[in-house]
Amino acid sequence: MQKSTLTGQRLVAVFLVGCILFNYPVLSLFDRVATLFDLPLVFAYLFGAWGGLILLMAWVVERRSDQRTERSGG
Repeated sequence: MQKSTLTGQRLVAVFLVGCILFNYPVLSLFDRVATLFDLPLVFAYLFGAWGGLILLMAWVVERRSDQRTERSGG
């Protein structure tokens, strides 16, 4: 039961990191007249941060299921 609590806490932490990444002060750092891969810098940042959060959430969830299979022996 403690593992599910730990996973929940990690997902809450990922959510809070997402709130910080998509908040005004951080977004204003990337609001420049510049491009990255022919995208405005702010859009490249938004898509990159969004993809990074999805990967981080998947890693947290999959890590829990991997630990379950290791304990069950299969």
